[in-house]
Amino acid sequence: MKLLHSGKVRDVYEDRGDIVLVASDRISVYDVILPTPIPDKGRILTQLSLWWFERLADVVPNHVISATDVPAEFEGRAVRCRRLDMVQVECIARGYLTGSGLKEYQATGAVSGVELPPGLVDGSRLPEPIFTPTTKAPLGQHDEFITFDEVVAREGARTADELRGITLEVYRRGAELARERGVIIADTKIELGRDAEGTLVLGDEVLTSDSSRFWPADQWEPGRPQFSYDKQFVRDWAAGSGWDKKEPAPEVPEEIVEITRARYIEAYERITGRTW
Repeated sequence: MKLLHSGKVRDVYEDRGDIVLVASDRISVYDVILPTPIPDKGRILTQLSLWWFERLADVVPNHVISATDVPAEFEGRAVRCRRLDMVQVECIARGYLTGSGLKEYQATGAVSGVELPPGLVDGSRLPEPIFTPTTKAPLGQHDEFITFDEVVAREGARTADELRGITLEVYRRGAELARERGVIIADTKIELGRDAEGTLVLGDEVLTSDSSRFWPADQWEPGRPQFSYDKQFVRDWAAGSGWDKKEPAPEVPEEIVEITRARYIEAYERITGRTW
């Protein structure tokens, strides 16, 4: 296999003309990779993505060729995939207001140009899910909110409509299923690319604890930070550690690692109904 790219979490290899996507145990916050891995994280992300890919197959095709025809050393954390020409837009859907979306709303009253009602607070449920695209920044740089019109300028009107429609339907379908299992999906980011025939295809990961915010539905309370099954717990630790959010990042304490791993597992188990 030939290593093509090493990202914040995933390593991309070429093998027999296919792409082999390997999810590591690395974790990043504020666009910086932390030096301490989260054990089993890569396997959890991969298995949760595969579970979702199956359930979203009627919404959008995905890049998966095989989850078993991969090198033995990557078993459980790798997927053999089709090659895609990735769209250079981060496709994000939000059903609740928090994180960078909340900050953008507090500054402008809108997110990615989508005007929102006044008086919303951290954790507020939006009247309906919204498409809030961002730029796709290089490693170490920050994504920036862009409007739908800017997506049209970058990708064309037809593609922009497709990106918005697919992103919102993936979110709606995922949020409905997760809510039935006691989990709120506050927001999510998906990656889309075109295959050899020009069809938009879902790639990378989908509806995982790295690409989404998961909250326990029975603890949701607008107006405060929510309990999270995702890496928000690590973000909160990093924000209070005194670190300046630049390289090099500090080691993550063992207790933070253990709690984070447990939350990733709980999200997987609650959503899929399977035991890790």
